[in-house]
Amino acid sequence: MTPVLEPDPIDLLRQFVERVAPYDPDPSGSPVASVELRHRHATERLALTPYLVRALGAALAGYRDPGDRGRCAECGGRRLDDNLHCLDCGRLHGILGEVIAARAARMSPEAGPIGGPVG
Repeated sequence: MTPVLEPDPIDLLRQFVERVAPYDPDPSGSPVASVELRHRHATERLALTPYLVRALGAALAGYRDPGDRGRCAECGGRRLDDNLHCLDCGRLHGILGEVIAARAARMSPEAGPIGGPVG
């Protein structure tokens, strides 16, 4: 089995800064923040201008995680698997989940005889 190498966070943030910095209207402006990253045996501090901070915020706002399938309607959790099954409370979402929930409601002891009322 081939090991999956994790990306180097220092290199990723450095690439982000290098990609965005040429468009900074005031590249010699005073940094408003600095980020120090440590990964394995390396440490790097990157200065962020207001433009870079806004660009980072925009990148984060535009990011959608591939695992984000919304929130569970039952418990509000965010851990829905590929089948829209909530890993926290067990509720099944989507069309299939609604069909199963409706069927379960009709078959519950509160519904009376199996299948519930006819009509």
